[in-house]
Amino acid sequence: MPRTLHPVAWWIWGIGLATAVSRTTNPLLLALVLAVLGYVVTERRTDAPWAKGFTYYLWLALTVVAVRVVFRCVFASGITPADHILFSLPRIPTPHWYAGIRLGGPVSLEAALSAAVDGLRLACLLCCVGAANTLANPKRALRVLPGALYELGVAVTVSMSVAPQLVESVQRVARARRLRADRAAGPRAVRALGAPRALRSILVPVLEDALERSLHLAAAMDSRGYGRAGTATRASRRTTAALMLGGMLGLCTGVYGLLDGTTPRALGLPALLGGSLLCCAGLALGGRRVRRTSYRPDPWRAPEWAVALCGGVTATVFFLTAGYDAADLNPGLYPLSWPSLPWLPAAAILLAGTAAFAAPPPVRTPAPTPAPTPAPTPARTPVARTAAPPRAAGAAGVRAGAIRVAGAARAAEVTGAAETAGAADAAGAADQPGEVPP
Repeated sequence: MPRTLHPVAWWIWGIGLATAVSRTTNPLLLALVLAVLGYVVTERRTDAPWAKGFTYYLWLALTVVAVRVVFRCVFASGITPADHILFSLPRIPTPHWYAGIRLGGPVSLEAALSAAVDGLRLACLLCCVGAANTLANPKRALRVLPGALYELGVAVTVSMSVAPQLVESVQRVARARRLRADRAAGPRAVRALGAPRALRSILVPVLEDALERSLHLAAAMDSRGYGRAGTATRASRRTTAALMLGGMLGLCTGVYGLLDGTTPRALGLPALLGGSLLCCAGLALGGRRVRRTSYRPDPWRAPEWAVALCGGVTATVFFLTAGYDAADLNPGLYPLSWPSLPWLPAAAILLAGTAAFAAPPPVRTPAPTPAPTPAPTPARTPVARTAAPPRAAGAAGVRAGAIRVAGAARAAEVTGAAETAGAADAAGAADQPGEVPP
């Protein structure tokens, strides 16, 4: 049955894939992640305006890769005699305080490939976040946050919805230009109008729309009492802030202690547990002053569990590095060779792709039915028309004409009978003697 999946499930799935991407520089695995992201987004995105922004994330990812390669070519460093030199750029002399960085010089194939792989990993991270932002409605994810984090969640939601809103504004401006029969778009617009005018024709309407949206958002937030303390006292607010600050410091210290083996044991797991308890206490205390109601809460059912487990299992396989050679996740460039594809991480990425089947189909607006095309009328041969006799105006005219004809006939009969009778009388009188006809 079509329905919208819980937004938190999509975010767990996206974060799981992002965690897997951060653990590898294998270009084959990174390309497989991009393929899985594209397939899942194509199959399970909705008709919402923010669901059409994944293409822009792909363009942004391509830009990141290109910029990374260009910077590595310009700031050439680390060239070894065993490198394969592609070309050389002119050397630009630098001052003595800038002696550690060289501008220009020889560009090797190994350096370009290393920059491309690093850029591809960063591009995959952006696409993971973009896929989660495309599939999940960020405003609906605000419902599941604790009451103490409601205001922070609103700020994060607004900041995360900036990119989808910009995408929607650009699409609306492009649609308006097409309706005005403005066919100059893209490179054609740059050639026809020039770069400054072409940029201004798109940038100014987008900025104006963004300003209008921000004003509407500010009015809506103010009408809903955002940022007001309500019935909370100053002491409770200070206590909540102190608990949250201490909990965050404990979490940071505990994570650092777990990652660095040279730190004392007290800075590891004990600090992490203590910080977690302080954060929970601060959330519980701060949630009392925020009362919220939920209309039609999002259900968490078997499809949500399946999608979240797909992302979690993928991240776990890449994090544990068990069952395969960990060197396959980060292949070297010396000597140059084609990277191998480890089967277990590849299977984990394909498992993440099953979210397209585990998630229910989204609710989409049906396309309008096109109007039927009328059948063409066959051509008719012109026929010469003759003058038709005048017709009566209607039934009343027909009856009136019939009455007149009948009256005329009756009058003729009466006249004829009278004349006949008169002639007979005259002939009879002439035959009798002694009488003179008048």
